Amino acid sequence: MSPMELYEKLNAQGDKVRSLKSAKAEKAEIDAAIQLLLKLKVNYKQMTGQDYKAGCPPSENLIVSNNGPTADGSDGEDVVDPWNVSASSAKGVDYDKLIVRFGSSKIDKELLDRIEKASGQRPHHFLRRGIFFSHRDMHQILDAYEKHKSFYLYTGRGPSSEAMHVGHLIPFIFTKWLQDAFDIPLVIQMTDDEKYLWKDLTLEECHRFTVENAKDIIACGFDVKKTFIFSDLDYMGASPEFYRNVVKTQKHVTFNQVKGIFGFTDSDCIGKISFPAIQAAPSFSSSFPQIFGGKKDVPCLIPCAIDQDPYFRMTRDVAPRIGLLKPALMHSTFFPALQGAQTKMSASDPNSSIFLTDTPKQIKNKINKHAFSGGKDTVEEHRKYGGNTEVDVSFLYLTFFLEDDEKLEKIREDYTSGALLTGELKKILIETLQPMIAQHQERRKQVTDEIVQQFMTPRPLNFKF
Repeated sequence: MSPMELYEKLNAQGDKVRSLKSAKAEKAEIDAAIQLLLKLKVNYKQMTGQDYKAGCPPSENLIVSNNGPTADGSDGEDVVDPWNVSASSAKGVDYDKLIVRFGSSKIDKELLDRIEKASGQRPHHFLRRGIFFSHRDMHQILDAYEKHKSFYLYTGRGPSSEAMHVGHLIPFIFTKWLQDAFDIPLVIQMTDDEKYLWKDLTLEECHRFTVENAKDIIACGFDVKKTFIFSDLDYMGASPEFYRNVVKTQKHVTFNQVKGIFGFTDSDCIGKISFPAIQAAPSFSSSFPQIFGGKKDVPCLIPCAIDQDPYFRMTRDVAPRIGLLKPALMHSTFFPALQGAQTKMSASDPNSSIFLTDTPKQIKNKINKHAFSGGKDTVEEHRKYGGNTEVDVSFLYLTFFLEDDEKLEKIREDYTSGALLTGELKKILIETLQPMIAQHQERRKQVTDEIVQQFMTPRPLNFKF
């Protein structure tokens, strides 16, 4: 299909979904139509490099490219890669299948007990609830820590707009907990170079978004004495050691390998093809001589969403061949879009996300209007049969942001039994998010450009080996 034919098919499928909803068709039929619509959107983005928008047909002069493997999802499997996420079930991605497909390990009770013992802290609710659900080599990290050997954390952000949404906070909330629990240094990579290569943005815009996003990250409460935030556009040119690790990685990955891992095609610019090596470099302690004094043997732990795993599968394959340690990883589930768990939040769709800049009124309106409900069509049916917390977005959001386990379980029981209505559940979520985001906005106001500069200045960090 040409981009225009796919665009027209998307328009028709969108009309079909709307007509099924207005006709109050069977839920299974509506879900199937939505699933097809999501897959078509993924295909459209893979083909054009742009998100589908009604009323914005593709350019006739468009150079068709493919930014993700199309094999995933073609047989009904979930699509998960660094650019696209869509699930074949209304419950969202099947993470147990993803563990098998990616070859990672499940975070089980034994590992949670080890984390608690080593850190002296009760595991974060993201761990207790399976939000961080998968890992690579976390036991080796704990082995080293128990022998009084430090490790460091690495996570990142691709700054594609000024405003971040609540889903973007998940890795940073968890990373802060890890930093505090283990008293270890942290590096945060701002991939402004990546966004320039993938998006229709200028270099200046990408760099400005880095500074704005850094303010939101700093507002999460990171310690400036233990945290280094860096822009690729700035740091690569200022750190020979970092660039040398990039080049070493590049030499050991072939074009065929990156095509197989990331789905690049002959139409993609060479910047995209070489970029994965830049995301790999912070995994190695020798990339930060100002922090680790040239040491090559400081283990790295990367908390990230599982769609970033392909980058680090590549990194782990290369590391032994260039004489460096493989990074360990902890993977999180996806923060679902307001419209349902079949895809993750998108910064390009304002109605799919709760932004950190939203007012209390905007938060209330978005949740009431757009949050996908697992409730029944009528109050009578809902009271009789109860709601489905596995697909209800308001409940799913509460699993991320309501810290009280007992209160969350009571809400689950009441909603499942029908005692709690959808409107009442949405009200609980609104009352949870409004103060949380207001407090974040207050903290962000205190983050000046000078404070950002402190975090982004290469320097020693305060920690013990």
